[in-house]
Amino acid sequence: MSAKPGEMALMMASQRLNEEPASAQACLLAQAKTGDARAFEEIMIQHERQVLMTAWRLLGHLHDAQDAAQEVFLRLYKYLNRFDETRRLSPWLYRMTVNVCRDMVRKRQSAAVLSLEEIPDEEIPDPVDSQEMISLAQQRRMMAEGLKRLSEKERAALVLRDIEGLSTKEVARVLGSSEMTVRSQVSRARVKMKKFIDRALRREI
Repeated sequence: MSAKPGEMALMMASQRLNEEPASAQACLLAQAKTGDARAFEEIMIQHERQVLMTAWRLLGHLHDAQDAAQEVFLRLYKYLNRFDETRRLSPWLYRMTVNVCRDMVRKRQSAAVLSLEEIPDEEIPDPVDSQEMISLAQQRRMMAEGLKRLSEKERAALVLRDIEGLSTKEVARVLGSSEMTVRSQVSRARVKMKKFIDRALRREI
């Protein structure tokens, strides 16, 4: 099934968005606290891809990820006056995104497994041959199936560390865990993913 234009654009953002300089961010947060709607909108524009892509990786469905992203920014707006503008915003947003996604899953009584069955195909910006496109599609399917087999904590740690590109220290802060715990979760997740992908590749040979 072909991906929708909005979905294809999102898939092209596989890496974390570089954050604005701290001084510029602090200025925007300070303005937003005074009720400046344009400043808050600019904050959303700068971070919406980070939030949406993380939620999409965790939930697996674009519609659910959009709902989660909306809730994250609603919470940011609600607690804006409590936020210290001298702190980096990205770690808070990652932590809130993980928490919102967990809440959504628990409400649906599926906390054990986050469904990742419907990750859409990625639009390929440069011309590639059909064989390469098939290979890319196979890789995405295997990644989705592999992630589905991880525990909730392993999935969150792996997504933040290996896909979003956060450091172990940053992941630990986001998840409220120790760095040792994060390393253990990521290590287990990598081993499980490798075993699953190896088995999947052998089946396709």
